[in-house]
Amino acid sequence: MMNFLVKTIANAVALGVAIWLVGDITLTGENTGKKTLSLILVALLFGLVNFVVKPIVKLLTLPLFILTLGLITLVVNALMLLLTSWLATELELNFHVEGFWTAVIGGLIISVVSWALNVALPDKD
Repeated sequence: MMNFLVKTIANAVALGVAIWLVGDITLTGENTGKKTLSLILVALLFGLVNFVVKPIVKLLTLPLFILTLGLITLVVNALMLLLTSWLATELELNFHVEGFWTAVIGGLIISVVSWALNVALPDKD
């Protein structure tokens, strides 16, 4: 349970950094409390997408992973971010990623921040 909470907070921080650095990734809300709640819910949604959908996509694109020496990961991460954006819009969470290349940059930022947080907060399980 604690590991789940830490990973959700790490996702929220990584998403927050991407929102802060990339102008076309937006999170809107009436006040800071609603933005924070939306960010946490989007982080949960992002974690769910990465847990359920990403392994299937990676399996289906395995030859591309081998052929591109893993660079296809940037595309897969961008697609997971775009899927999260679409789901967040459907759930009225006020999170939006504008376009594929924005998603590539956002996915790269999220990956780097998540990696740094995972190094700083090692898994206890």
